[in-house]
Amino acid sequence: MDLPSLKRKRAPSEGSSVHILQHPSPQRPTPPSIAPMDQHSTTSDLGGGLVIDLTEVAPINNGRSNTAVDHSGNGYIADHDETAGDDASNGDEDDDDRLTREEVDELFAQLRREGMETFEHQTLPDEDLDLESFALAVGIDPDWAEEEGLEYVDYARNYLHQLCHRRAKLPHFNTIDDVVDLLKSSSKVLVITGAGISTSLGIPDFRSKDGGFYAKLRDLGMAEPEEVFDIFNFDHDPSVFYSLAADILPKNDAYTPTHDFIRKLQDKGKLLRNYTQNIDNIERLAGISSDRLLQCHGSFATASCRKCKHQVPGEEIFDDIRAKRVAKCRECLDSIAAAATSTMSSKPKPKARDFDGGYDDDSEPDDLPSPGVMKPGITFFGETLPDTFFKLFAEDKKITDLVLVIGTSMQVGPVAEMPDALAEAGRGSVPVVYVGREACRHIEFDVQVLGECDEVVGELCRKAGWEALKGQGDEPESQLRVVEVGENAGVWRLVKTGEETEEEKASTIEAGVDVIEIVA
Repeated sequence: MDLPSLKRKRAPSEGSSVHILQHPSPQRPTPPSIAPMDQHSTTSDLGGGLVIDLTEVAPINNGRSNTAVDHSGNGYIADHDETAGDDASNGDEDDDDRLTREEVDELFAQLRREGMETFEHQTLPDEDLDLESFALAVGIDPDWAEEEGLEYVDYARNYLHQLCHRRAKLPHFNTIDDVVDLLKSSSKVLVITGAGISTSLGIPDFRSKDGGFYAKLRDLGMAEPEEVFDIFNFDHDPSVFYSLAADILPKNDAYTPTHDFIRKLQDKGKLLRNYTQNIDNIERLAGISSDRLLQCHGSFATASCRKCKHQVPGEEIFDDIRAKRVAKCRECLDSIAAAATSTMSSKPKPKARDFDGGYDDDSEPDDLPSPGVMKPGITFFGETLPDTFFKLFAEDKKITDLVLVIGTSMQVGPVAEMPDALAEAGRGSVPVVYVGREACRHIEFDVQVLGECDEVVGELCRKAGWEALKGQGDEPESQLRVVEVGENAGVWRLVKTGEETEEEKASTIEAGVDVIEIVA
Protein backbone atom coordinates (compact mmCIF):
# COMPACT_ATOMS: atom_id res chain seq x y z
CA MET A 1 0.00 0.00 0.00
CA ASP A 2 0.99 3.62 -0.27
CA LEU A 3 2.20 5.29 2.86
CA PRO A 4 0.20 8.23 4.25
CA SER A 5 0.58 11.77 3.00
CA LEU A 6 1.14 14.65 5.34
CA LYS A 7 1.55 18.39 5.27
CA ARG A 8 4.68 20.02 6.62
CA LYS A 9 5.23 23.60 7.64
CA ARG A 10 7.95 25.52 9.37
CA ALA A 11 7.27 25.87 13.05
CA PRO A 12 6.77 29.32 14.60
CA SER A 13 9.48 30.79 16.76
CA GLU A 14 10.08 29.35 20.21
CA GLY A 15 7.27 30.12 22.61
CA SER A 16 4.82 31.01 19.88
CA SER A 17 1.31 29.56 19.91
CA VAL A 18 0.42 30.09 16.26
CA HIS A 19 -1.38 27.20 14.57
CA ILE A 20 -2.33 27.37 10.91
CA LEU A 21 -5.20 25.46 9.32
CA GLN A 22 -3.58 23.60 6.46
CA HIS A 23 -4.75 22.05 3.24
CA PRO A 24 -4.99 18.27 3.10
CA SER A 25 -2.29 16.92 0.82
CA PRO A 26 -3.51 13.62 -0.62
CA GLN A 27 -1.26 13.46 -3.67
CA ARG A 28 2.27 12.44 -2.68
CA PRO A 29 2.68 9.44 -0.35
CA THR A 30 4.91 10.31 2.61
CA PRO A 31 5.14 9.05 6.18
CA PRO A 32 2.46 9.52 8.84
CA SER A 33 2.97 11.64 11.91
CA ILE A 34 1.34 13.47 14.77
CA ALA A 35 1.48 17.23 15.17
CA PRO A 36 2.00 18.63 18.66
CA MET A 37 -1.39 19.21 20.29
CA ASP A 38 -0.20 21.29 23.24
CA GLN A 39 -0.31 25.00 22.47
CA HIS A 40 3.02 25.43 24.26
CA SER A 41 4.71 22.75 22.16
CA THR A 42 4.84 23.94 18.58
CA THR A 43 8.13 22.37 17.55
CA SER A 44 9.44 18.84 17.52
CA ASP A 45 12.68 18.24 19.38
CA LEU A 46 13.62 15.66 16.79
CA GLY A 47 12.48 17.27 13.57
CA GLY A 48 14.68 20.29 13.03
CA GLY A 49 11.95 22.74 13.99
CA LEU A 50 9.26 21.15 11.84
CA VAL A 51 5.62 20.78 12.74
CA ILE A 52 4.05 17.80 10.99
CA ASP A 53 0.33 17.65 10.35
CA LEU A 54 -1.51 14.44 9.53
CA THR A 55 -3.88 15.03 6.64
CA GLU A 56 -4.72 11.80 4.88
CA VAL A 57 -3.65 8.19 4.99
CA ALA A 58 -4.01 5.72 2.18
CA PRO A 59 -6.40 2.77 2.73
CA ILE A 60 -5.00 -0.29 4.45
CA ASN A 61 -4.97 -3.87 3.23
CA ASN A 62 -5.28 -2.87 -0.42
CA GLY A 63 -1.92 -4.14 -1.58
CA ARG A 64 1.54 -2.75 -0.91
CA SER A 65 4.19 -0.85 -2.82
CA ASN A 66 7.42 -0.55 -0.86
CA THR A 67 6.12 -1.00 2.67
CA ALA A 68 2.88 -1.41 4.55
CA VAL A 69 1.73 -1.14 8.13
CA ASP A 70 -0.58 -3.83 9.43
CA HIS A 71 -4.01 -2.83 10.72
CA SER A 72 -3.04 -3.20 14.35
CA GLY A 73 -0.41 -0.52 13.90
CA ASN A 74 2.11 -2.74 15.64
CA GLY A 75 4.66 -3.27 12.92
CA TYR A 76 5.84 -2.93 9.36
CA ILE A 77 6.18 -5.51 6.63
CA ALA A 78 8.05 -5.30 3.37
CA ASP A 79 7.00 -6.28 -0.14
CA HIS A 80 8.59 -9.69 0.08
CA ASP A 81 7.10 -12.48 2.13
CA GLU A 82 10.42 -13.53 3.55
CA THR A 83 12.65 -10.47 3.84
CA ALA A 84 12.45 -6.73 4.37
CA GLY A 85 14.65 -3.89 3.32
CA ASP A 86 16.03 -4.30 -0.18
CA ASP A 87 17.59 -0.87 0.17
CA ALA A 88 19.18 -1.80 3.46
CA SER A 89 21.16 -4.61 1.86
CA ASN A 90 23.93 -4.40 -0.65
CA GLY A 91 23.15 -6.42 -3.74
CA ASP A 92 26.30 -8.47 -3.21
CA GLU A 93 25.38 -9.50 0.31
CA ASP A 94 23.62 -12.73 1.13
CA ASP A 95 19.89 -12.67 1.79
CA ASP A 96 20.70 -13.96 5.28
CA ASP A 97 22.04 -10.50 6.13
CA ARG A 98 18.64 -8.91 5.55
CA LEU A 99 16.06 -8.34 8.25
CA THR A 100 13.11 -10.67 7.98
CA ARG A 101 9.59 -9.35 8.18
CA GLU A 102 9.21 -10.89 11.63
CA GLU A 103 12.39 -9.18 12.82
CA VAL A 104 11.18 -5.81 11.57
CA ASP A 105 7.85 -6.35 13.32
CA GLU A 106 9.54 -7.25 16.58
CA LEU A 107 11.93 -4.32 16.41
CA PHE A 108 9.09 -1.92 15.76
CA ALA A 109 7.15 -3.39 18.70
CA GLN A 110 10.23 -2.75 20.85
CA LEU A 111 10.34 0.82 19.58
CA ARG A 112 6.78 1.36 20.75
CA ARG A 113 7.52 -0.18 24.15
CA GLU A 114 10.84 1.53 24.82
CA GLY A 115 10.59 4.91 23.12
CA MET A 116 12.96 6.44 20.63
CA GLU A 117 15.89 7.20 22.92
CA THR A 118 16.37 3.69 24.32
CA PHE A 119 15.61 2.06 20.98
CA GLU A 120 18.20 4.06 19.05
CA HIS A 121 21.03 4.03 21.57
CA GLN A 122 20.58 0.62 23.18
CA THR A 123 18.34 -1.80 21.28
CA LEU A 124 19.68 -1.17 17.78
CA PRO A 125 23.38 -1.37 18.80
CA ASP A 126 22.62 -4.62 20.61
CA GLU A 127 21.28 -5.95 17.28
CA ASP A 128 24.35 -4.67 15.41
CA LEU A 129 22.14 -2.15 13.60
CA ASP A 130 22.09 1.59 13.31
CA LEU A 131 19.06 3.85 12.86
CA GLU A 132 19.70 4.37 9.16
CA SER A 133 19.75 0.63 8.46
CA PHE A 134 16.53 0.07 10.38
CA ALA A 135 14.82 3.00 8.65
CA LEU A 136 15.77 1.62 5.25
CA ALA A 137 14.47 -1.80 6.26
CA VAL A 138 11.19 -0.23 7.31
CA GLY A 139 11.00 1.46 3.93
CA ILE A 140 11.55 5.14 4.70
CA ASP A 141 12.55 6.58 1.33
CA PRO A 142 15.70 8.76 1.33
CA ASP A 143 14.05 10.90 -1.34
CA TRP A 144 11.53 12.11 1.23
CA ALA A 145 14.33 13.47 3.42
CA GLU A 146 15.99 15.09 0.42
CA GLU A 147 12.76 16.82 -0.57
CA GLU A 148 12.50 18.28 2.94
CA GLY A 149 16.14 19.36 2.98
CA LEU A 150 16.98 17.13 5.93
CA GLU A 151 19.66 14.58 6.61
CA TYR A 152 18.20 11.11 6.16
CA VAL A 153 18.89 9.96 9.72
CA ASP A 154 17.21 13.08 11.17
CA TYR A 155 14.18 12.60 8.96
CA ALA A 156 13.95 8.90 9.86
CA ARG A 157 14.31 9.62 13.57
CA ASN A 158 11.43 12.08 13.48
CA TYR A 159 9.31 9.70 11.39
CA LEU A 160 9.77 6.81 13.82
CA HIS A 161 9.46 8.93 16.94
CA GLN A 162 6.10 10.30 15.83
CA LEU A 163 4.74 7.04 14.45
CA CYS A 164 5.36 5.03 17.60
CA HIS A 165 2.86 7.27 19.43
CA ARG A 166 -0.11 6.40 17.21
CA ARG A 167 -2.94 4.85 19.19
CA ALA A 168 -3.55 1.11 19.01
CA LYS A 169 -6.96 -0.54 18.94
CA LEU A 170 -8.24 -1.75 22.30
CA PRO A 171 -8.94 -5.48 21.81
CA HIS A 172 -11.83 -5.74 24.29
CA PHE A 173 -14.16 -3.32 22.44
CA ASN A 174 -15.48 -4.81 19.20
CA THR A 175 -19.27 -4.70 18.84
CA ILE A 176 -22.14 -2.24 18.70
CA ASP A 177 -23.28 -3.58 22.08
CA ASP A 178 -19.89 -2.57 23.46
CA VAL A 179 -20.57 0.95 22.17
CA VAL A 180 -23.98 0.99 23.87
CA ASP A 181 -22.43 -0.13 27.16
CA LEU A 182 -19.80 2.60 26.85
CA LEU A 183 -22.47 5.25 26.23
CA LYS A 184 -24.40 4.16 29.30
CA SER A 185 -21.36 4.00 31.60
CA SER A 186 -19.38 7.04 30.42
CA SER A 187 -19.78 10.48 31.98
CA LYS A 188 -17.28 12.62 30.05
CA VAL A 189 -17.90 11.96 26.37
CA LEU A 190 -15.79 13.94 23.92
CA VAL A 191 -17.64 14.18 20.59
CA ILE A 192 -15.85 15.08 17.35
CA THR A 193 -18.22 15.91 14.49
CA GLY A 194 -17.99 16.77 10.81
CA ALA A 195 -20.17 17.61 7.83
CA GLY A 196 -21.72 14.13 7.73
CA ILE A 197 -24.05 14.99 10.61
CA SER A 198 -25.74 17.76 8.58
CA THR A 199 -26.20 16.05 5.20
CA SER A 200 -29.78 14.98 5.97
CA LEU A 201 -30.65 18.70 5.92
CA GLY A 202 -29.42 18.99 2.35
CA ILE A 203 -26.08 20.51 3.31
CA PRO A 204 -23.37 18.60 1.42
CA ASP A 205 -20.36 17.16 3.15
CA PHE A 206 -16.99 17.99 1.70
CA ARG A 207 -15.18 14.82 0.70
CA SER A 208 -17.77 12.21 -0.29
CA LYS A 209 -17.06 10.82 -3.74
CA ASP A 210 -20.71 11.16 -4.73
CA GLY A 211 -22.42 14.42 -3.88
CA GLY A 212 -19.67 15.96 -1.74
CA PHE A 213 -19.00 19.68 -2.08
CA TYR A 214 -15.47 19.13 -3.36
CA ALA A 215 -16.67 16.52 -5.87
CA LYS A 216 -19.13 19.09 -7.22
CA LEU A 217 -16.34 21.64 -7.60
CA ARG A 218 -14.21 19.11 -9.47
CA ASP A 219 -17.15 18.47 -11.80
CA LEU A 220 -17.12 22.21 -12.49
CA GLY A 221 -13.49 21.90 -13.57
CA MET A 222 -11.78 23.06 -10.39
CA ALA A 223 -8.59 21.01 -10.01
CA GLU A 224 -7.98 21.94 -6.35
CA PRO A 225 -11.41 22.58 -4.79
CA GLU A 226 -9.94 23.25 -1.35
CA GLU A 227 -8.58 26.49 -2.83
CA VAL A 228 -12.09 27.95 -2.50
CA PHE A 229 -11.39 28.12 1.25
CA ASP A 230 -7.85 29.49 0.97
CA ILE A 231 -7.55 32.90 2.64
CA PHE A 232 -5.05 34.18 0.10
CA ASN A 233 -7.37 33.28 -2.75
CA PHE A 234 -10.29 34.89 -0.92
CA ASP A 235 -8.43 38.16 -0.53
CA HIS A 236 -7.37 38.07 -4.18
CA ASP A 237 -10.84 37.26 -5.57
CA PRO A 238 -13.69 36.81 -3.06
CA SER A 239 -16.20 36.31 -5.87
CA VAL A 240 -15.12 32.65 -6.22
CA PHE A 241 -16.15 31.89 -2.64
CA TYR A 242 -19.34 33.94 -2.87
CA SER A 243 -20.38 32.19 -6.07
CA LEU A 244 -20.34 28.80 -4.31
CA ALA A 245 -20.95 29.40 -0.60
CA ALA A 246 -24.74 29.23 -0.85
CA ASP A 247 -24.46 25.44 -1.18
CA ILE A 248 -23.09 25.10 2.35
CA LEU A 249 -25.20 27.78 3.99
CA PRO A 250 -27.92 26.48 6.35
CA LYS A 251 -31.28 26.85 4.62
CA ASN A 252 -33.50 26.97 7.71
CA ASP A 253 -33.53 26.56 11.47
CA ALA A 254 -33.82 22.76 11.43
CA TYR A 255 -31.37 20.34 13.03
CA THR A 256 -30.82 16.61 12.61
CA PRO A 257 -31.35 13.59 14.89
CA THR A 258 -27.55 13.46 15.28
CA HIS A 259 -27.51 17.02 16.63
CA ASP A 260 -30.33 15.94 18.95
CA PHE A 261 -28.22 12.96 20.05
CA ILE A 262 -25.40 15.29 21.11
CA ARG A 263 -27.94 17.47 22.91
CA LYS A 264 -29.22 14.33 24.65
CA LEU A 265 -25.69 13.53 25.87
CA GLN A 266 -25.56 17.06 27.25
CA ASP A 267 -28.95 16.77 28.97
CA LYS A 268 -27.91 13.45 30.55
CA GLY A 269 -24.78 15.10 31.95
CA LYS A 270 -22.51 12.99 29.76
CA LEU A 271 -21.18 15.52 27.23
CA LEU A 272 -17.71 16.77 28.04
CA ARG A 273 -17.45 18.80 24.84
CA ASN A 274 -18.45 18.74 21.18
CA TYR A 275 -15.52 19.63 18.93
CA THR A 276 -17.25 20.37 15.65
CA GLN A 277 -15.54 21.03 12.34
CA ASN A 278 -18.83 22.24 10.90
CA ILE A 279 -19.33 25.88 10.03
CA ASP A 280 -23.14 25.79 9.79
CA ASN A 281 -23.72 26.71 13.46
CA ILE A 282 -26.54 24.16 13.71
CA GLU A 283 -25.23 22.91 17.07
CA ARG A 284 -26.40 26.18 18.61
CA LEU A 285 -29.85 25.73 17.05
CA ALA A 286 -30.02 22.26 18.62
CA GLY A 287 -29.44 23.76 22.05
CA ILE A 288 -25.87 22.69 22.71
CA SER A 289 -24.54 25.21 25.19
CA SER A 290 -21.57 27.40 24.35
CA ASP A 291 -19.48 25.99 27.20
CA ARG A 292 -19.93 22.46 25.75
CA LEU A 293 -19.23 23.45 22.16
CA LEU A 294 -16.05 24.31 20.31
CA GLN A 295 -16.39 25.32 16.66
CA CYS A 296 -12.91 24.33 15.54
CA HIS A 297 -13.16 26.01 12.13
CA GLY A 298 -15.41 28.90 13.11
CA SER A 299 -18.91 29.30 11.70
CA PHE A 300 -21.35 31.45 9.75
CA ALA A 301 -22.55 32.92 13.06
CA THR A 302 -20.51 36.08 12.49
CA ALA A 303 -18.88 37.97 9.64
CA SER A 304 -16.14 40.59 9.68
CA CYS A 305 -14.61 43.13 7.33
CA ARG A 306 -11.22 42.24 5.89
CA LYS A 307 -10.28 45.94 5.91
CA CYS A 308 -11.63 47.60 9.06
CA LYS A 309 -12.36 44.37 11.06
CA HIS A 310 -15.94 45.50 11.83
CA GLN A 311 -17.96 42.45 12.93
CA VAL A 312 -21.66 41.78 12.42
CA PRO A 313 -24.04 38.83 12.93
CA GLY A 314 -23.59 36.36 10.10
CA GLU A 315 -27.22 36.68 9.03
CA GLU A 316 -26.47 40.17 7.70
CA ILE A 317 -24.56 38.73 4.74
CA PHE A 318 -26.77 35.70 4.06
CA ASP A 319 -28.75 37.52 1.35
CA ASP A 320 -25.49 38.36 -0.43
CA ILE A 321 -24.31 34.76 -0.19
CA ARG A 322 -27.57 33.40 -1.55
CA ALA A 323 -27.47 35.99 -4.36
CA LYS A 324 -23.84 35.00 -5.12
CA ARG A 325 -22.90 38.64 -4.54
CA VAL A 326 -19.73 39.74 -2.72
CA ALA A 327 -20.80 41.34 0.56
CA LYS A 328 -19.27 44.75 1.22
CA CYS A 329 -18.73 46.28 4.64
CA ARG A 330 -21.50 48.75 5.55
CA GLU A 331 -19.22 50.42 8.09
CA CYS A 332 -16.68 51.11 5.35
CA LEU A 333 -19.43 52.32 3.00
CA ASP A 334 -20.77 54.71 5.64
CA SER A 335 -17.27 56.02 6.34
CA ILE A 336 -16.59 56.52 2.64
CA ALA A 337 -19.91 58.33 2.19
CA ALA A 338 -19.24 60.57 5.19
CA ALA A 339 -15.74 61.36 3.95
CA ALA A 340 -17.05 62.15 0.48
CA THR A 341 -19.67 64.53 1.91
CA SER A 342 -17.03 66.26 4.00
CA THR A 343 -14.71 66.58 1.02
CA MET A 344 -17.42 68.00 -1.20
CA SER A 345 -18.39 70.65 1.36
CA SER A 346 -14.79 71.75 1.81
CA LYS A 347 -13.92 72.00 -1.89
CA PRO A 348 -13.54 75.50 -3.41
CA LYS A 349 -16.02 76.68 -5.99
CA PRO A 350 -15.33 75.52 -9.53
CA LYS A 351 -12.93 77.73 -11.44
CA ALA A 352 -14.00 79.58 -14.54
CA ARG A 353 -13.56 77.84 -17.83
CA ASP A 354 -10.74 78.99 -20.02
CA PHE A 355 -11.18 79.83 -23.66
CA ASP A 356 -10.95 76.22 -24.89
CA GLY A 357 -13.61 74.91 -22.52
CA GLY A 358 -11.26 73.28 -19.97
CA TYR A 359 -10.60 74.06 -16.33
CA ASP A 360 -7.62 76.01 -15.13
CA ASP A 361 -6.59 73.14 -12.84
CA ASP A 362 -3.99 70.50 -13.65
CA SER A 363 -4.47 68.42 -10.48
CA GLU A 364 -5.28 64.68 -10.77
CA PRO A 365 -8.64 63.41 -9.44
CA ASP A 366 -8.54 61.85 -5.97
CA ASP A 367 -8.34 58.02 -5.75
CA LEU A 368 -11.75 56.61 -4.91
CA PRO A 369 -11.64 54.53 -1.69
CA SER A 370 -13.26 51.09 -1.75
CA PRO A 371 -15.11 49.28 1.05
CA GLY A 372 -13.76 46.13 2.63
CA VAL A 373 -15.10 42.68 1.82
CA MET A 374 -17.09 40.83 4.47
CA LYS A 375 -15.77 37.37 5.31
CA PRO A 376 -17.82 34.81 7.27
CA GLY A 377 -16.34 33.85 10.62
CA ILE A 378 -15.09 30.51 9.32
CA THR A 379 -11.41 29.60 9.50
CA PHE A 380 -9.93 29.41 6.02
CA PHE A 381 -6.86 27.40 5.07
CA GLY A 382 -3.89 29.61 5.87
CA GLU A 383 -5.55 31.39 8.79
CA THR A 384 -4.46 31.13 12.40
CA LEU A 385 -6.53 28.83 14.58
CA PRO A 386 -7.70 30.21 17.92
CA ASP A 387 -5.71 29.11 20.95
CA THR A 388 -9.00 28.07 22.55
CA PHE A 389 -8.89 24.71 20.77
CA PHE A 390 -5.49 23.76 22.16
CA LYS A 391 -6.19 25.07 25.64
CA LEU A 392 -9.47 23.17 25.96
CA PHE A 393 -8.17 19.94 24.46
CA ALA A 394 -5.14 20.02 26.75
CA GLU A 395 -7.57 19.82 29.67
CA ASP A 396 -10.25 17.62 28.11
CA LYS A 397 -7.83 14.85 27.13
CA LYS A 398 -6.93 14.41 30.79
CA ILE A 399 -10.47 13.57 31.87
CA THR A 400 -12.46 12.19 28.92
CA ASP A 401 -13.62 8.59 29.26
CA LEU A 402 -15.02 8.06 25.74
CA VAL A 403 -14.42 9.65 22.34
CA LEU A 404 -17.10 9.55 19.64
CA VAL A 405 -16.13 10.58 16.11
CA ILE A 406 -19.24 11.17 13.98
CA GLY A 407 -19.60 12.17 10.34
CA THR A 408 -16.04 13.22 9.55
CA SER A 409 -13.30 11.66 7.42
CA MET A 410 -10.69 13.06 9.86
CA GLN A 411 -8.41 14.43 7.16
CA VAL A 412 -7.74 17.99 8.35
CA GLY A 413 -5.54 18.89 11.30
CA PRO A 414 -5.54 19.65 14.11
CA VAL A 415 -8.77 17.70 14.66
CA ALA A 416 -7.40 14.74 12.69
CA GLU A 417 -4.62 14.30 15.24
CA MET A 418 -6.82 14.20 18.34
CA PRO A 419 -7.13 10.40 18.79
CA ASP A 420 -3.39 9.86 18.42
CA ALA A 421 -2.61 12.87 20.61
CA LEU A 422 -4.80 11.33 23.29
CA ALA A 423 -2.67 8.18 23.19
CA GLU A 424 0.54 10.20 23.15
CA ALA A 425 -0.61 11.90 26.36
CA GLY A 426 -0.88 8.52 28.07
CA ARG A 427 -4.65 8.15 27.53
CA GLY A 428 -4.46 5.30 25.05
CA SER A 429 -6.89 3.26 27.16
CA VAL A 430 -9.75 5.67 26.41
CA PRO A 431 -12.11 3.99 23.89
CA VAL A 432 -12.54 5.77 20.55
CA VAL A 433 -15.60 4.96 18.40
CA TYR A 434 -16.27 6.00 14.81
CA VAL A 435 -19.64 6.59 13.11
CA GLY A 436 -19.78 7.44 9.41
CA ARG A 437 -20.80 6.30 5.95
CA GLU A 438 -17.46 4.76 5.06
CA ALA A 439 -14.71 3.19 7.13
CA CYS A 440 -11.93 5.46 8.36
CA ARG A 441 -8.71 3.57 7.72
CA HIS A 442 -5.91 5.83 8.88
CA ILE A 443 -6.85 5.94 12.58
CA GLU A 444 -7.12 2.90 14.85
CA PHE A 445 -10.69 3.07 16.13
CA ASP A 446 -11.93 0.45 18.57
CA VAL A 447 -15.35 0.11 16.92
CA GLN A 448 -16.59 1.55 13.64
CA VAL A 449 -20.34 1.61 12.96
CA LEU A 450 -20.96 2.49 9.32
CA GLY A 451 -24.14 3.96 7.92
CA GLU A 452 -26.14 7.18 7.88
CA CYS A 453 -25.25 9.08 11.05
CA ASP A 454 -28.89 9.74 12.00
CA GLU A 455 -29.76 6.06 11.73
CA VAL A 456 -26.71 4.87 13.65
CA VAL A 457 -27.15 7.19 16.64
CA GLY A 458 -30.88 6.44 16.63
CA GLU A 459 -30.13 2.73 16.90
CA LEU A 460 -27.63 3.37 19.69
CA CYS A 461 -30.32 5.25 21.62
CA ARG A 462 -32.84 2.45 21.04
CA LYS A 463 -30.40 -0.20 22.26
CA ALA A 464 -29.51 1.96 25.28
CA GLY A 465 -33.19 2.29 26.21
CA TRP A 466 -33.13 6.07 25.75
CA GLU A 467 -36.03 8.08 24.37
CA ALA A 468 -36.26 8.46 20.58
CA LEU A 469 -34.44 11.26 18.84
CA LYS A 470 -36.07 14.19 17.07
CA GLY A 471 -37.97 12.99 14.00
CA GLN A 472 -37.49 9.30 14.77
CA GLY A 473 -40.24 6.92 15.87
CA ASP A 474 -40.18 5.26 19.26
CA GLU A 475 -40.30 1.73 17.87
CA PRO A 476 -39.56 -1.20 20.23
CA GLU A 477 -38.16 -3.36 17.43
CA SER A 478 -35.31 -2.21 15.25
CA GLN A 479 -35.93 -1.76 11.55
CA LEU A 480 -32.20 -2.08 11.02
CA ARG A 481 -29.65 -4.85 11.23
CA VAL A 482 -25.94 -4.79 11.94
CA VAL A 483 -23.60 -6.64 9.59
CA GLU A 484 -19.91 -7.25 10.27
CA VAL A 485 -17.82 -6.11 7.31
CA GLY A 486 -14.20 -6.52 6.34
CA GLU A 487 -11.51 -8.66 7.88
CA ASN A 488 -10.70 -6.40 10.80
CA ALA A 489 -12.47 -6.73 14.13
CA GLY A 490 -14.84 -4.02 15.21
CA VAL A 491 -16.14 -2.78 11.83
CA TRP A 492 -19.91 -3.02 11.34
CA ARG A 493 -22.42 -1.64 8.85
CA LEU A 494 -25.97 -0.70 9.73
CA VAL A 495 -28.50 -1.46 6.96
CA LYS A 496 -32.27 -1.55 6.70
CA THR A 497 -33.85 -4.96 7.19
CA GLY A 498 -34.30 -6.64 3.81
CA GLU A 499 -31.46 -4.72 2.17
CA GLU A 500 -27.95 -5.95 1.42
CA THR A 501 -24.67 -4.17 1.91
CA GLU A 502 -22.31 -3.81 -1.04
CA GLU A 503 -20.03 -6.32 0.68
CA GLU A 504 -22.89 -8.82 0.92
CA LYS A 505 -23.86 -8.34 -2.71
CA ALA A 506 -20.30 -8.99 -3.80
CA SER A 507 -20.05 -12.01 -1.51
CA THR A 508 -23.33 -13.42 -2.86
CA ILE A 509 -22.22 -13.10 -6.46
CA GLU A 510 -18.81 -14.61 -5.75
CA ALA A 511 -19.99 -17.51 -3.59
CA GLY A 512 -23.32 -18.18 -5.28
CA VAL A 513 -25.01 -18.70 -1.93
CA ASP A 514 -27.52 -16.83 0.19
CA VAL A 515 -26.21 -14.13 2.51
CA ILE A 516 -26.05 -15.13 6.16
CA GLU A 517 -27.40 -12.33 8.31
CA ILE A 518 -25.42 -11.43 11.42
CA VAL A 519 -27.61 -9.62 13.92
CA ALA A 520 -25.90 -7.79 16.77
